[in-house]
Amino acid sequence: MWHNEEVQSVGEILRERNIILETNDPVVADGFTQVPNFILKNKQLTIGEKMTFAMFLSYAWHNESCFPGQERLAEDIGVTRRSVNTFVKGLEKKGFLTIQRRGLGKTNIYTLRYRVQQEPSAASVKKPWRIPS
Repeated sequence: MWHNEEVQSVGEILRERNIILETNDPVVADGFTQVPNFILKNKQLTIGEKMTFAMFLSYAWHNESCFPGQERLAEDIGVTRRSVNTFVKGLEKKGFLTIQRRGLGKTNIYTLRYRVQQEPSAASVKKPWRIPS
């Protein structure tokens, strides 16, 4: 089971870039996105929610901020706007992002919450010592 902690924004974390990619390869010239394994392996998230989270990371990595419209998300992921809406609501409900709605006709601002801590497993919790009877 996973839970979220208070986190920095992705833009703050990504501001200090320490990797320079020098290539003429068109496949990587447009960049790439690293997705944390806890997102990829999280059984609470649907495949659509995982892909949506990955796409948000992609936007944030390249733009240092994340406020794509749902039409853009749908086009980039290859699904309908209705599906994107479902995925975004799922991520919000599960605590993986927060949404700042800016008003009619404007894009929302999404804050990705991707720093989590694993709850201790039963095996890692120390049991109280007892005297054998």
